[in-house]
Amino acid sequence: MLGAWHLRANVTDGVQYQTQQELVLFTTLSMGLGCYFLCLNCVLLYTLRSKPVFRETSRYILLYNLLSADTAHLVFSLLLYILAVSRLKLTMYICGLLTMFSVFVESISPLTLAVMSVERYVAVCFPLRHADLVTIRNTGAAIAAVLTFCSLNVFIRVLILVVWRPNYEFNEKMKDFCSKEALFLTPVSRHVDEAYSGFVFSFGGLAILFSYVGVTLVARSASSDKASASKAGKTVLLHFLQLVLILTFTLNSVIITAIASKLDRMTLVRLYNVIFVCLNLFPRCLSALIYGLRDQTIRPALMNNICCQLRCLVGPHKTKVRKRT
Repeated sequence: MLGAWHLRANVTDGVQYQTQQELVLFTTLSMGLGCYFLCLNCVLLYTLRSKPVFRETSRYILLYNLLSADTAHLVFSLLLYILAVSRLKLTMYICGLLTMFSVFVESISPLTLAVMSVERYVAVCFPLRHADLVTIRNTGAAIAAVLTFCSLNVFIRVLILVVWRPNYEFNEKMKDFCSKEALFLTPVSRHVDEAYSGFVFSFGGLAILFSYVGVTLVARSASSDKASASKAGKTVLLHFLQLVLILTFTLNSVIITAIASKLDRMTLVRLYNVIFVCLNLFPRCLSALIYGLRDQTIRPALMNNICCQLRCLVGPHKTKVRKRT
């Protein structure tokens, strides 16, 4: 991708100026949306720790784990985006740490979505056994398994850096801005990316699809509480959409690299920014929208916390106005 950009470096001053103007526009849009989603996730995280019912229910414990990973991923994505826009070059060591943390938190969400879909399947299809199967202990074991698998993914990438690229000078500055594509340049890295994304999509997709089919069949055959089963089916379907968007973003470097030689630099920059917003930022806020707006238990508490935050921001200003009058 970067090589294709360098091939088109000889552009006119007018085009460069237009590109800078668009870069400011896209950066403002991306940072604004990212900060908005980040604040929304933080408020929902605070909400999930504010009441015992959220802290002691497996469904909300899984949601808290998912939101924590999405929030951390947003932070690292925005940080790397700012570094890229600012054209700041880091050492290999610092870039490696940031990238590894980003890869770790990015890997948590797809697997957690699959676990949450299975939990909804058990709740709808086996309501009498749900309390015995989905316990706090089993939920903790599932989260530990997800974190272990994600750690293994990071460990493999560290081995790639150490074994396949032993000539890396980790104290030297990088030639380009910090990114996963700039750090992992070997063909082995691409194969690992493809294999991991394929496995996670297959595992997560099958788990969500199986859960959706089971919940849908129960919703059609149930004589009572059809609304609850239908709502659970829609939630699982939204999980599948979120999974597809997240895993599509993991292949964005492959897609952009494949079409980089066919597009001019400005079009490539626009495409990269659109992908960043639609496939990186937006899927990380879907959890807050799915549960924050649709869950009848979370929504009142979330709205109350949002209103409290708004009153804290507006309150001092109103006080000053009253004093003056």
